[in-house]
Amino acid sequence: MRPIRLLAATLLVAALSACATGIGYTEYQPKIPALGAAIRPDVLLNNDKVGEAIAHGFFYVDRSPGNYEVTTTTEVKRTLSLVLEKGQTRYVRFSISLGFFAGHVYGELVEPDVGLAEIQDCKYTGGKE
Repeated sequence: MRPIRLLAATLLVAALSACATGIGYTEYQPKIPALGAAIRPDVLLNNDKVGEAIAHGFFYVDRSPGNYEVTTTTEVKRTLSLVLEKGQTRYVRFSISLGFFAGHVYGELVEPDVGLAEIQDCKYTGGKE
């Protein structure tokens, strides 16, 4: 029985000696830049620039019914396809995911009630009508 206890104690000491040292997250967090703070890719609608994906911002365009592609490009090109019906309002949320050199900005179609709720705290950033 003794060799098992000794082994357990040895593993505990090894595990504790490998713990991280240094400044804690709450102290260091204010120094971390916001993810995507400088990333403001153009937003293309069927290859025409209609605005920029800006954090906490919104813009709108008014278009005829039809098929559309919403595209953003950073390190990679991301495209979202959607159909716009007569009298319909579509909401596209732009999010950022980690990339190798820069964040990847991608559009996601959201339900009107979700889009309308989320846009309430955003600022108008212009855009091309």
